[in-house]
Amino acid sequence: MGRKPGAERTHTLTVPAPADMGYDVYSVPEDSPMEIELRLEAIMEGVLATGTISARAVGECVRCLDPIDEGVVVGFQELYLYEAPSDPEEAEEEEFVLEDDLLDLETVLRDAVVLALPHNPLCGPDCPGLCPECGARLADDPNHTHGEAIDPRWASLSQLAEQPVPPADQTGSDITSDDSKE
Repeated sequence: MGRKPGAERTHTLTVPAPADMGYDVYSVPEDSPMEIELRLEAIMEGVLATGTISARAVGECVRCLDPIDEGVVVGFQELYLYEAPSDPEEAEEEEFVLEDDLLDLETVLRDAVVLALPHNPLCGPDCPGLCPECGARLADDPNHTHGEAIDPRWASLSQLAEQPVPPADQTGSDITSDDSKE
């Protein structure tokens, strides 16, 4: 792309997804197709790359372990400088520089997609998960129960509740005050 400010180009690309585009439980599979709508605009400092990425993310629900396969659409924007800053103090944390009028979008695309993916993906917002006792999927049986389980720490107290309570002693239970003798 020439260095004439104001020049603009748009592209639609389909590229294979790079490795490590997501998390262990939810990611865009390596080599799966990614649709990229890209607009490149020449400005004074470099080339401004703006666009959207459309891909399929797969994984499993963190509550019920059911498979998830959803479309993901993410926007991005990054400036690629014509030249790296000569003063290291001027350089920001991560700046991208054109190399022989070429720009590498992989890091920008990976960062945009990974940051957009949820850390704890769910098959639905109201997923009840699995039964902690038997592992049954609670969405399949909303009334799933195992009876009333008693915490072993309270078991000896429940035995006390089963024993009959002796009647209260009626003699000597009345306490009179000095005021009532008058």
